[in-house]
This record gives sequence, structure tokens and C-alpha cells, in this order.
Amino acid sequence: MIPQDIAATIVDPTAFGGNGRRVDDAFTWLRREMPLEVAQPEGFDPFWVVTRHADILEVERQNELFHNGDRATIVVPIELDQKVRMVMGGSPHLVRALVQMDNPDHAAYRRLTYGAFLPQNLKRLEVRVRDIARSFIDHMASLGGSCDFARDVAFLYPLHVIMELLGVPESDEPRMLKLTQELFGSADAELSRTGSRPEDAATALANLQGTVGEFMVYFNDITEDRRARPREDLASVIANGQVFDAPLGVLEAMSYYILVASAGHDTTSSTTAGALWALAENPEQFRRVKENPALIPGLVEESIRWVTPVKHFMRTATDDAELAGRRIAKGDWLMLSYQSGNRDEGVFDAPFRFDAERAPNKHVAFGYGAHICLGQHLARMEMRILWEELLPRLDFVALDGEPVNMDSAFVCGPKRVPIRYRMH
Repeated sequence: MIPQDIAATIVDPTAFGGNGRRVDDAFTWLRREMPLEVAQPEGFDPFWVVTRHADILEVERQNELFHNGDRATIVVPIELDQKVRMVMGGSPHLVRALVQMDNPDHAAYRRLTYGAFLPQNLKRLEVRVRDIARSFIDHMASLGGSCDFARDVAFLYPLHVIMELLGVPESDEPRMLKLTQELFGSADAELSRTGSRPEDAATALANLQGTVGEFMVYFNDITEDRRARPREDLASVIANGQVFDAPLGVLEAMSYYILVASAGHDTTSSTTAGALWALAENPEQFRRVKENPALIPGLVEESIRWVTPVKHFMRTATDDAELAGRRIAKGDWLMLSYQSGNRDEGVFDAPFRFDAERAPNKHVAFGYGAHICLGQHLARMEMRILWEELLPRLDFVALDGEPVNMDSAFVCGPKRVPIRYRMH
């Protein structure tokens, strides 16, 4: 059994906050001493902690053996899990999006929007995305040489791109950002719905229900509009889509919108903010990528590995299995720690060094296999275009205070990156 102090750390939102070193230290110890072992933090059901890159891939490859939807898809305390099941008629999920589904549902629902996110179809958006990137870079240039890069640029640019794709009016983007931060930052006192960290399961559930409910009311109106007046946007695809020869159920449709409207920008925002944080701390890296634009794709991949905005997903064994020589029993719960996998010393040389020239860079930040991130190509394109436009104009950048990660054990990235800079 994993020692209690380590077990408590890997489920503690504040351990991921700040500079994140506390949780990095915990996972480094686990990879070395207990790479695949059971944790049981106080108030949680026991779960296996999968820390190594190879073992994460092994679980991700076997979608029939390790399910997403049978139990909670992220690690939650027993009391919160029980309360969710009470309000959801026995289901452990407040929403039912792709990440909560297994086949055949997962493949059928994914197919609805899969084409929109293929590289060949995204290519036609490149000119528009570049225009959007330039507008935010111009905004940054107007701020007088200092800003919070997270709040002033990184949060807003991917938000605008995905909302335009989805069909949400620009005037509603601040509301979508606020709801997204409430959803993923529900354990962060600054970002939570109530402005304080929830002290018990009842408050945590009430906060989540409030945020999810507000999303659903908003997208219910969008659905009615797109059924009456379809457009060339993702909202119309979801509103009028059919799965198994029937329209999407209300929960599934609303969950699809929420997935696109939150994960569709937040993870890219986190990665972009984290990349500039790393470049501001590493002047030599900044100089190299500025002087050689051919390094930009490598910068993008390294920033994805470096930040790993989705810290974990949970899987449930559907049968007895063996993993890395350990016996996994049917019904066992497993935490796939992507953060740990992306710091695996057996795969990445000097994993705690930010290196835009790292090659190969086989990170697991997007997951792997059937559940690999639907929006991965869009995220890469957005980040590539931003750096192609920003780096030629950015002559100097340095930190102008202490950057801070949000408090979250699930989706987590910088919430503040204060910088000073010189642009032309």
C-alpha cells in the first residue's frame, strides 16, 4: 500500500497548485519505489496508481478490459461519489460526454464531430485562426510591456477559436470562460462558483450542479435555435445529430456541448500559458525558438508534455487482468497519471528540463488509443500559429512576479503568469 502521505498528496488539489512541485516529488518517489501500487487516501475507495509511461499505454490500449464509464472517471471521495449517484439515479456521472462512455456508445458519439477535427478539415480554418491570433498579439503589444499572459492572452485566444467553431456569440465568451473555470477549478478558492474552497461533499456537489445546470440552460436554448435554423457550426451538428438512428438524449447532447465548450479551450490555454512561463524562465530556450521557427512544432509538443493539463483519468477493470506483473481484480479502479507518465525517467531524458528540441517526444498528454483527445490537432494548430505570429514580434520576455497553477487534481494549469516584455 502506498504510504498515506503520498496517497493524500496525489488527490490534494493544492499539491498541484502553486508551482506543482509537491505533487511532482510524490510521483517521482512512486515511479522509483512503487510504480504500480494501491493507494487509499482517507475518505477514498482504494485505487491503483499507474505512474509509468508504458503501463499507462498498456491500459489505454485495452478499452474493453479497462472501462471509462463503470465508475467515476476522475478520482472523487466516497461521499461525493455517493451523492452524485443519488441525484443521477445510480450513475456516477453528472454529465455523460465521450470521456464517460465506452463502446459502442463512445465510437458512435465520437463519430458525430470526428470529421470536424481532422487535420485536412482544420486546414481551411488556418487563415481565420491566424487572424484571431494576431488580434490577441496586437492586444498584448498594446498593454505597455507587462501583463498577466494567462489572463490577458492565453485564456482568451483558444476560447475565441472554439466558441466561433461551436457557434457561441462573442458576447457570451466571458460567461463560457467563467463557467469553465468554475467546472475545472471547483476546488480552487479563487475560481470556484462560491469564491471559496468547498469544505464538504454537499457543497462540492451543489457547486458542480450549479455550474453544469447553467451550462445546460444555455445550451438548451442553443439547441432549440439550431434545430429551427441550422448553421455551419458544431452546435448545429450536435443539435441535429443522430446516434443509433435517434436524436441525442438530452443529457448526452448537453454533455457534448459542455465538453467542447470547456475542454475545447481550457487545456490549450493552460499549455500556452505554461509554455510562456517556461520560456520566460529559460532565456536560452526562448532565444533558440525565436531564431529558428523550425523548432516551433517541437516547442508545442514539449509544452504539452511539460504542462500535461489533464492530470489523470480513472479506469475500471471489467475482468481480472495482469499489468506489469501485478494482478488487477475485476472491478478495481485505476488512476492513469499522465503527469507522472510524462516525467518518466525511463522514457524522457532529464524530464524536469524544458527542451523544445526534445526528440522523440512521445508524451501521453492527449491519452492514447480510442479515447485519444478529439481536439488534439486543433490544439496543436492553435499553438503553432500563436508562436509563429508572436515570436517574431517578441524581443524579450521575463517573469514579473510568481506564476501560479490553479488548485485541481484533474484539469490543471497556470492561472497567473505575470510577465514583462518588449515587442515591436
